[in-house]
Amino acid sequence: MSLSPLQVPHPDVIETEPLPTPPRRGWLRRVLIGAPRDLTDPQTFKHVSLIALLAWVGLGADGLSSSSYGPDEAFRAVGTLHFLAPALALATAATVLVISLAYTRIIHHFPFGGGGYVVATQLLGPGAGLVSGSALLVDYVLTISVSIAAGGEAVWSFLPPGLGAWKLPAEGLTILLLVALNLRGVKESVTVLAPIFGLFLVTHAILIAGAVGGHVTQVPVIARELGGQGRAAIAQLGLPAIMGVFVYAYSMGAGTYTGIEAVSNGLAIMREPRVATGKRTMAYMALSLSVTAGGILLSYLLFHVLPVEGKTMNAALLEAFAGSWSVNGLPVGRGFVMLTLATEAALLFVAAQAGFLDGPRVMSNMAIDSWLPHRFTQLSERLVTQSGVVLMGSASVATLLLAGGHLDRLVTMYSINVFVTFSLSQAAMLRFEWRSREKGRKRGFALHLGALLLCAGILAGIVYQKFGQGGWVTLVVTGLVVALCYWIRAHYRDVQQHLGRLDAVMAALPDAPSGPPRPVDPRLPTAVMLVGSYAGLGVHALLTLQRLFPNHYKNVVFLSVGVVDAATMKGVEEVDRVKGRTEASLRQYVDLARRLGLAADSRMAVGTEAVAEVERLARDVSRDFPRSVFFAGKLIFQEERWYQRLLHNETAYSLQRRLQFAGLNAMVLPVRVSLAGSF
Repeated sequence: MSLSPLQVPHPDVIETEPLPTPPRRGWLRRVLIGAPRDLTDPQTFKHVSLIALLAWVGLGADGLSSSSYGPDEAFRAVGTLHFLAPALALATAATVLVISLAYTRIIHHFPFGGGGYVVATQLLGPGAGLVSGSALLVDYVLTISVSIAAGGEAVWSFLPPGLGAWKLPAEGLTILLLVALNLRGVKESVTVLAPIFGLFLVTHAILIAGAVGGHVTQVPVIARELGGQGRAAIAQLGLPAIMGVFVYAYSMGAGTYTGIEAVSNGLAIMREPRVATGKRTMAYMALSLSVTAGGILLSYLLFHVLPVEGKTMNAALLEAFAGSWSVNGLPVGRGFVMLTLATEAALLFVAAQAGFLDGPRVMSNMAIDSWLPHRFTQLSERLVTQSGVVLMGSASVATLLLAGGHLDRLVTMYSINVFVTFSLSQAAMLRFEWRSREKGRKRGFALHLGALLLCAGILAGIVYQKFGQGGWVTLVVTGLVVALCYWIRAHYRDVQQHLGRLDAVMAALPDAPSGPPRPVDPRLPTAVMLVGSYAGLGVHALLTLQRLFPNHYKNVVFLSVGVVDAATMKGVEEVDRVKGRTEASLRQYVDLARRLGLAADSRMAVGTEAVAEVERLARDVSRDFPRSVFFAGKLIFQEERWYQRLLHNETAYSLQRRLQFAGLNAMVLPVRVSLAGSF
């Protein structure tokens, strides 16, 4: 076994020269993202969690904003059969309520969030969970792309056509701005965007109330007209053809329901009591979406709105509703149209938040199960899953560019994956209710059965109608994600099996020390071992140290950082549990060293970024033990590939660089891994 290249100054240099002052790293990062959060402060977790109203903004906006493109697609699909609009509006509102009620029960039974991935994994098995999780990941990337593209469509509906070339670059820049905003933290990103959400509600309430309310007195006349149109259409086309158009239009409006699951996925960021907050948030979203989507469909009919090239249906509706308003010659109607479209676009940008809030959390859950690189469980110092946010933003920009910013293509891909997850979630809950003995299970079974039939029917309709128009792309992409996840998990299992062999050495360790514990003497050479949980890997590193430097180091100090990741960030109590587990592991290492006849001590910290915390601890230890050398273990593969560096962190090398730059001695002890030939 060979050691990595080392820069080791003479021990006397450490005793006589002061340690360099830590450099002020990342000052620009601090300005843009903010200062680190204190994990031990209970107010920190209160600050990063959301009350129902803010959760409605951050997560419910995804559902409500779909009223900007879902009803548009559905109404275009009815063609000239506008008399179908009332039935379509009623079916849309009913579907929203049924799916929302079904997800309310999921919130009740799965109070720690995770949505479709967790539900499918626990109730249908890992394979179904992987398919659901992969569909969700693609879905949340498309949540961002669709929301931004639809927002661009709304803005460019009232901008001069000559500016069309700037639409796609502006959309890409907006995604990058949202990435920066989300890196600052969950609550900051939502609070900044809350006024936009409120303005959208006000302007659209005026639109729907004015459009529907202004035609109340004409209901008998409108009903007779629609009845006459329906009878004439049936006589000309036949009832089966009319029903076929209705089902087609209903399926094409599937984008209306795409944001409903976001609330159940995002329970982890909600204020306690989470279940009550989640249910209240779901109720807000279901009511607002059903009224808005249904009201917009009726308004299209009442104002005889027809598609206009270069404009959304909502833009055409607003011009028909308020375009002619004026007060003392001032075109206030035009101002209302522009304001409403601007808030619509802005809300769509807010809706992209669901992708940034929920996408990284799904990635974190999948990474814990080793479907994705483990680094996606790690939180930044701002308590957000930074790697996940960056990946979601990058993937959404790439998707937007590959689709050329065309909203219809993106919505088709988006809707298919949403209903894959919806269908798996409802099938899982159907199985749960069938086996359950809880009171009200029959009602729950009927609810999930109805939701499953709706979701599976809509999914089949979209795939059938849109398979050749881009639907196949999302199925292929999701399939590739599933295959990649299987490959990643196989790699981790292979490595784990190899490392499991190291645990065998623990059986040969002495059961008791040969004599009384030796006291630690800071003046003597000291080995500082960076360890994690008590296992064969850490024990192997300690024994390797003894073999390489027999009888040289008189003291051993074990240093460990309890890392709080996305799975354990639920409050100060969870941080205390991480601290307790870390302390227990260190006690086992200290006890082992004393059984081996060494003087031993330990130091620990709790944080979100291991390297920064270890560097801080190392500086403190080096002051107490001036003749110390730091040792960290690192997996070394026989033929190291780029993906191995991605799947396994580079903490040891990163720490070695930082400690050596600070004037401290640091070595990396390699742990050789020989995997199957396929890797």
